[in-house]
Amino acid sequence: MKDTWTPMAIGGGLVCVVIAMVLDGSSPTVLIKPAPLILVFGGTFFAATAGYMKSDVKGIKPILMRATKGDAYDMEIAIQDMARLASVAKSQGIMALDKETQAIEDPFLRRGVELAVDGVNSEEILEVLENDIQATKDRHRMGAKVFSDMGGFAPTLGIIGTVMGLVHVLGNLSDPQSLGPAIGSAFTATLWGVLSANLIWLPIANKLKRASDAEVQIKQMEVEGLLAIQSGASSRFVRTRMESFLAPQVRAGAEEKGAAA
Repeated sequence: MKDTWTPMAIGGGLVCVVIAMVLDGSSPTVLIKPAPLILVFGGTFFAATAGYMKSDVKGIKPILMRATKGDAYDMEIAIQDMARLASVAKSQGIMALDKETQAIEDPFLRRGVELAVDGVNSEEILEVLENDIQATKDRHRMGAKVFSDMGGFAPTLGIIGTVMGLVHVLGNLSDPQSLGPAIGSAFTATLWGVLSANLIWLPIANKLKRASDAEVQIKQMEVEGLLAIQSGASSRFVRTRMESFLAPQVRAGAEEKGAAA
């Protein structure tokens, strides 16, 4: 299941801006000006990515897709999968999990199960998987920082656009009738800078941070479950150990689902 709440919320925020402009007696069409749009969006992108490697920039598109159309993390599914693996290992032995690895879609969990099947001790498995989790954190932190940086640069680029517009206005003071529209046009850049930062870039950065936290939590739960399976624990104990990572209200819901299953 895809989590599309972020683009929906951003769209809702933009709709609120349009409604507010209409109620205020203004027309939203005044925002559609090529010069400030190019300066704010184009300038923000290049300013924010100038401090990164070219390979980092190539990864922005999948990062953006992750923020807007990424998979929703279901911790109960992760718990159920680990409980099933524990049941197989308990009844048929740890080697029986070798057949289960082909059906595991998560590369992280598959790697852990393969290590357990190969007889690697729990300390080494824990070290390998914790290194994987740390690498995931670092990668996600970089992706979120790109959009946080864009949220910081956008208002500044908007101010630059406004200053450029005012310079143009001051160079044409001989035509007083055009001063009002020209000044209004100049401040469009500032509006786009502040608006894009607070309704697009910063929310995306926050979504990436939240998605990273959820993914890391699931991986940590899977590590605990896997180590419990390796030690010969029952599926009930594996579920209990993994549910200890959840908030009390979430844990209660997970226990109800587990009982129903």
